[in-house]
Amino acid sequence: MTRVLVIFNPAAGRGRAQRLWPQVAQALGAAGVDFDTATTGRAREAIALAERGARDYPAVIAAGGDGTVHEVVNGLLRAARGGETVALGVLPLGSGDDFAKMIPPMPPVSGRPQDWTAAVAKVARGETRHFDAGQLESDTLATGAVHYFANGMDVGFGAQGAANAAAMPRFLRGRAAYFAALAKTLVDYPQLRLRMSVDAAPPELLETTMTAVMNGRCFGSSFWVCPEARADDGLFDVMCADALSRAAILDLVPRIMRGSHTTHPRVRMLRARQVVFESDAPMAVEADGELPFAAARRVAVSVLPGVLKLLV
Repeated sequence: MTRVLVIFNPAAGRGRAQRLWPQVAQALGAAGVDFDTATTGRAREAIALAERGARDYPAVIAAGGDGTVHEVVNGLLRAARGGETVALGVLPLGSGDDFAKMIPPMPPVSGRPQDWTAAVAKVARGETRHFDAGQLESDTLATGAVHYFANGMDVGFGAQGAANAAAMPRFLRGRAAYFAALAKTLVDYPQLRLRMSVDAAPPELLETTMTAVMNGRCFGSSFWVCPEARADDGLFDVMCADALSRAAILDLVPRIMRGSHTTHPRVRMLRARQVVFESDAPMAVEADGELPFAAARRVAVSVLPGVLKLLV
C-alpha cells in the first residue's frame, strides 16, 4: 500500500491511546506501513482531517476509540457524499472499542476485539471488505445536512448513559467508567413516548426505556444489544425495550451483557432498512457513544449498504 494517513486521538481511552502510541507507531513502521500522522487536539477535529485525507490518501486509519472511529467515518462519508469511502483502518486504542468487535474474526458475545497488534497487521496487509453504515437526518440539522454512524444509535437510556459517561471523572477508565455512568443513569433515565415508523409500515406509538438501531452488536463496552447483527447484510438490527421500572432495568442489564435478552417478554427485536422516530418532547440521540443531537424531535435513520471500505 502507498502512504496512508493515521488520525491519532491521544485522549482516547482516557489516556490509554497516548500511552500506547509509541509502540503502535513503531509496530506500523516495522510492518512496512508508510504513513503520515495527524494528531487531534479537540472534539470533531478528526471529521475535517478525514474529509481532507480522503482526497489525498488511499486509506485513512483511525487510531483511538469509538469516538475517533465515529468522527473519521463522518469525514470519509462526507468526502464520498454518502457513497463508497476510501479504505478505513481501525487501530483500537479506546475504552470500549465496540466498532472493532465488528471486524473479522468477530469475538464471541462478552468477548473483546483483537488487540491493536492484530489491527496493525490488517492495515499492513491492505485487504478490504465492504461494511454498511448508518445515516441520521434530524430536524435539528440544516436542510439537506446529514450525520453518519458506524456501529449504532439509540434514544432513551443509552443516550442518557452516553451523556453521563462523558461527564465521568478522568481517573475512571474502561469498564469502571461505563458502570459508574450506568449507576448514574439509573437515577435520571428517561421514559420516552415516541412515534416509530419501520420501513414502509405505518407509525406506531411506543413507550420505551431505550430503542437502539444497530449496525454492530455491542455498545458501551459490555452491552450486547443486538448480538445477531451483521455489519454487511444491508439491514439494521433494532432492539425496543418497553418502558421499565428501575428494578426491571436492573434485571435486564445482565441479560444484555450476556446477549440473552432477545427473548425477554418486554424486548422486541426487528430488522429494518429505515427507522423514523418522532417525539413531541425533545429527545437526546446517541450515535457510536457520541451525542450528535441533544434535543431532536424527529430523526430518520437509514442504512447505507456497503459504503465503508474497511481494512480487514
